[in-house]
Amino acid sequence: MIKPALIDTDVLSMFLKGRSKVMAHFETYLAQYDKVNFSIVTYYEIVSGLRHRDAHKQLTMFVEFASRNVILPLTEKSVNISAEIYADLRSIGMPIDDIDLLIAGTAIANDMVLVTHNRKHFDRIGVLQVDDWGER
Repeated sequence: MIKPALIDTDVLSMFLKGRSKVMAHFETYLAQYDKVNFSIVTYYEIVSGLRHRDAHKQLTMFVEFASRNVILPLTEKSVNISAEIYADLRSIGMPIDDIDLLIAGTAIANDMVLVTHNRKHFDRIGVLQVDDWGER
C-alpha cells in the first residue's frame, strides 16, 4: 500500500506537461487513491506562473484539475512545523526558502510523503518522508 502523498509543485508541473514517467506514477497512485493532494502553496505557485505567462487555457485546465483533487490549506500546525524546521536549518547554516518549508510542513502535519524532484532542499529535513517521481 502506498502512503498518502503530497505532490510538490515541480512534480505537479511535470504531470501537467504530460511527462510520461510522472504520468505513470500518478496512474499507479490513483489506482489506490481517488484524488491527489497538493498544498495551497503549490496552487499559488502554479496559478501565479500561469498568470505571469498569460496562459489562459492552461490556467482554466489547472483550476478544473484542482477542483477535482485535494488542496490542503496552511494550518497553525503546519506553519508551526515549518517554523521549527526553518529555525533548525537556519541554525546549522542550511536554510531553504519559505515556500518549500510551508509545503514540507503541510506534508508532515498531514502525515504524507512529499513527492518532489527537488531532493536537494527537501532531503535536509530529517523528519520528512520524500519520494521522487520526477524526470528532467
